[in-house]
Amino acid sequence: MNRIRLTRRFTFEAAHALTHYDGACRHIHGHSYKLEVTIIGTPLNEEQHPKDGMVLDFGDLKTTVNAHVLQPLDHALVLRENSSPALLNVLQEEGHKLLLTAFQPTCENLLLYIKDQLQPHLPAHVQLHSLKLWETENAFGEWYVSDNE
Repeated sequence: MNRIRLTRRFTFEAAHALTHYDGACRHIHGHSYKLEVTIIGTPLNEEQHPKDGMVLDFGDLKTTVNAHVLQPLDHALVLRENSSPALLNVLQEEGHKLLLTAFQPTCENLLLYIKDQLQPHLPAHVQLHSLKLWETENAFGEWYVSDNE
């Protein structure tokens, strides 16, 4: 069996604030995120099939990530759902794009959120191998399925 890993990089803009954090990141601030999604599978071997030789069409991966990960996150303010009700009310009244989470929106937790949003929508013959999320040019987190088996 010849398994191949495919990786596609995505970018998105988002803001967040870390509730009860003891540093500057407790304030609302934004990032230009970079996300790498790596899948693994065996290339299709059906000569007449339009996807012959592919593990997954990069365009199909892009469509899936855009629909289930980027649409909710891009240009959103990600806050914990138990943030200040007064703040949430003002933001919602002004029509800001909010993603309210049950978790602290750290890079680490965003990786787990992305994994949970993506895995159910991948084709059965493809597995999620890893995710890498850059919060800044010099800082990123990684999630690997092999670390969690």
